[in-house]
Amino acid sequence: MENKKTFACAVNCMDGRVQDAVKKYMQKNYGVDYVDMVTEPGPNKILADNLDKALQEDIKKCVGISVHHHGSKIVAIVGHAGCAGNPATKEEQIEHLKKAKKTAESFGYQVEIILLWVDADWKTVERI
Repeated sequence: MENKKTFACAVNCMDGRVQDAVKKYMQKNYGVDYVDMVTEPGPNKILADNLDKALQEDIKKCVGISVHHHGSKIVAIVGHAGCAGNPATKEEQIEHLKKAKKTAESFGYQVEIILLWVDADWKTVERI
């Protein structure tokens, strides 16, 4: 019998500099084997603003696949320094993350939603 691999999900920026840091953080802190990445430029702003319903529905669909097909029990929403898709200060992006969490909670998935910030060194990940 094959060991069941575990998954988490990250709603992450498309910026490749943040991918490895988020993956390593999730694996280390949540003991998962894999991290499904749902990527958009500045996803924390997309989810916070509630302006682009089609894009939000796409994010919801992707997270749903991770939850229902891969068994993800935890979903991270990520912001990072120097984001071209959300060129706001860290403080503003943290506010976007908090609003984004409310939007993600409205998706109705029974998962823990966490908020992460990746610093400009592309290694330091802070849970908000």
